[in-house]
Amino acid sequence: MKRVLVICEKPKAAERVAIALDDNGAPREAKSLGVPYYISRRGDKELIVVSALGHLFTVAADRRGWSYPIFETKWIPIHEVTRSRRASNHLRLIESLAKEADEFVSACDYDIEGSLIAYNILAHILPAERLKDAGRMRFSSLTKEALLEAWRKRSGTLDYPVIEAGKARHEVDWIFGINLSRALMSSVKRAVGRFIPMSIGRVQGPTLNFVKEREVEIRTFVPTPFWALEAYAEIDGRKYRLEYDRPYIEREKEALEIAARCDGEDGCVEFLYSKRRSIPPPNPFSLGDLQHEAHRVYGYSPTKTLQIAESLYLKALISYPRTSSQRIPPSIDLRGILQGLRRMKAYRELAAGLLSRTHLGIRQGLKEDPAHPAIHPTGYYEERLRPHERRLFNLICRRFMASMGEPAYILETDAQIAVEGHRFHLRGSRPVDPGWMIIYGPFSKYKGEPLPPLKQGQMIEKISVRAERRNTRPPPRLDQSYLLKLMEREEIGTKATRSEIIETLFKRGYIEGSSIRLTDLGLAVVDVLEKYCPEILSPELTRYLEKQLERIQLSEANSAIVLKEAVEALKPSLYKIKERELEIGIEIGTALGSPSQVEGSLGCCPRCNTGKMMIIWNKRTGKRFAGCSNYIKGLCSNSFPLPQRGEIKACGEACPICGAPLITLRRGRISRKLCVNHECGYGRGGEKHGR
Repeated sequence: MKRVLVICEKPKAAERVAIALDDNGAPREAKSLGVPYYISRRGDKELIVVSALGHLFTVAADRRGWSYPIFETKWIPIHEVTRSRRASNHLRLIESLAKEADEFVSACDYDIEGSLIAYNILAHILPAERLKDAGRMRFSSLTKEALLEAWRKRSGTLDYPVIEAGKARHEVDWIFGINLSRALMSSVKRAVGRFIPMSIGRVQGPTLNFVKEREVEIRTFVPTPFWALEAYAEIDGRKYRLEYDRPYIEREKEALEIAARCDGEDGCVEFLYSKRRSIPPPNPFSLGDLQHEAHRVYGYSPTKTLQIAESLYLKALISYPRTSSQRIPPSIDLRGILQGLRRMKAYRELAAGLLSRTHLGIRQGLKEDPAHPAIHPTGYYEERLRPHERRLFNLICRRFMASMGEPAYILETDAQIAVEGHRFHLRGSRPVDPGWMIIYGPFSKYKGEPLPPLKQGQMIEKISVRAERRNTRPPPRLDQSYLLKLMEREEIGTKATRSEIIETLFKRGYIEGSSIRLTDLGLAVVDVLEKYCPEILSPELTRYLEKQLERIQLSEANSAIVLKEAVEALKPSLYKIKERELEIGIEIGTALGSPSQVEGSLGCCPRCNTGKMMIIWNKRTGKRFAGCSNYIKGLCSNSFPLPQRGEIKACGEACPICGAPLITLRRGRISRKLCVNHECGYGRGGEKHGR
């Protein structure tokens, strides 16, 4: 009996593959080195199904040391870097099982990462001539039917163009990331004398710059004052808001005159315009679409959405989530999936309604993914889902069914109301035929605003009108969903890595908040890169490399040439940073001591009583002082010099003499309490200060 070693990407996937491929659906479970694996019988073959833990190999420097630049790389077992015994045991087990195998099959996720995971393992444990015995399963869900079909149609070789593209991507990203990150950290260490974890890469740079560009727009925005009319009418006991014909009135005098003339007067419905508009059903979800919608509906971050979707995929409830496709191919059994959904109470009526049709069509989007269809339910369900899983599963199921729904029709109405020679509008809409919106339910963006019954010539009594002074507003801050959209639009990063990049920027302290703000550290990093190597912030370089990596996957480009191009593009930036290390380090080091990077405050500002006294570093002199946090807002300029040596902490008390905050100054083992106000003198004795 031939033995086939089947390598899966994750333990849960290995269990599902083993059950699906076993003739009786009951594989034998075994364990070695604390790692479970499965023995299945399929016809005349014995299948040994074992799992990796994601990547078991990683890129590393080809030489020791912490200097840069470094362009020579090698692949090594990941446990040599992470010291993970679990990863080591998984690799040792696979190596042991491979010795008795006649054939090898990759059953890792069908994407670049999955192909590379299996290849790296097999290339490590097998001699080159035996790699020809390795095949590939291709599947988009972990259902029994999908896995059996993938087994029957498995290829006789690994997908080498995809593997080459995966290797090149990891090596390019590593070379950019390790060199630029070391350059920044080396600069900071040289300036401030201590090691501070930092990172930047070919995708992090442009993404951080998107935030900086929006931050500059907001900070430099000069509001323009204008006047607007706020108008209301009461009809049948309900209050309705009216819109004036002109949303902006430049002159105060004109706005006040119109308001005075119209306020309290009756209005006449001059015209009624109604228009029937159709709204087509939405297309099925790509990963990006799902992340945007989950953020809109539930406030989930892109990373959280992907994690939940991965969990649903491993439970065989949805198809593979890392897809850019918005299309469902004809090979997908729509009726079969709907029949599965009909068995669930929440979708029984909706699925039955769709199944009653003679022909089932689905709204296809524009984006395609050669490897996977759009995200869709498999028709299976598991009762014991966590709340987040249940919510996302519901969103995916309803979106899938809604994409098969009929167009929705709404009636939009505009009532033009004349008041003392001035025109106001009462606008509203109502659904005529909700179509697919019935299926999508609470997730539909459309919220109707029905109008009361109106007739042409009808009088409306005592319309309230008042003039308001307003200012134009700066552009809104980016949120994670919109930042993800910018990355997609500029074609930087991949569908699988974009959310991780955003998460990394948060972890590094470059950005903060749900409405994303650039921290002083993030601003310093962008400013340094903009000054010395602006190409690192440019989407053009990253986009070009992405295209080249895609060409490798299509066998249109050579990976060695692409790697050389990447190195040559990076070299000038690294040499510029190396020449200016101290200067760069001082700039970033100053930001590390700025208010946004300091935990807490020294206490309340004694001058304005609303701001907090923060430790601030003078960029010119490198000395520290206490300044009011309201300074940035232009509200308070209060500041005090501070002792330049020793550790300063807030006491949480006010000075008994002047009321300013008290601080604790520690030098070695000696600490004492003193007033932050140097003119007060409480606790001070000939202390020298400076800025």
